[in-house]
Amino acid sequence: MKLHELQPTPGSKRKRTRVGRGIAAGKGKTAGRGTKGQGARGGKPKGAYFEGGQLPLVRRLPFKRGFNNIFRIEYQEVKVEQLELLDAGTEVTPALLAERGMIRDAVKPVVVLGNGDLSKKLTVRAHRFTKSAQEKITGAGGETAVIPLLITGARATVRKMRKEDLAKLMAEE
Repeated sequence: MKLHELQPTPGSKRKRTRVGRGIAAGKGKTAGRGTKGQGARGGKPKGAYFEGGQLPLVRRLPFKRGFNNIFRIEYQEVKVEQLELLDAGTEVTPALLAERGMIRDAVKPVVVLGNGDLSKKLTVRAHRFTKSAQEKITGAGGETAVIPLLITGARATVRKMRKEDLAKLMAEE
């Protein structure tokens, strides 16, 4: 086969329909757009939200969409498999985890998740543990200690605490 012999598969290339070229063409006069109305006019349609000037459905419905819990506590996650990287007998605290780069901020709450396995005896201090994480740490001969959250619920939203204030509270523990 040579370059000049190449051609598309029969039936794959079709001539485009030329509209508005007289009634004999079958798509003349209104060019398949019908008579009058928004679709017959020039320009583009207004989009799925527009209902011809009627109040759109999403604005007619009374309920709000979505929910943001203002009392949520955002934890920094640490997996059990990450703790495996630490030396046996180490006391794991948020400060140590931040120093090792496992979490971003030593002041914010930490949760230990049960992903992975642990074979070393560690003393882990965190704000929250999942059941599986607690079982894996104690199963390896280690201990878990829950650090109490200093501000929770509505009190946390009254005034955002500055890092210095949080650090001071953490030091008081």
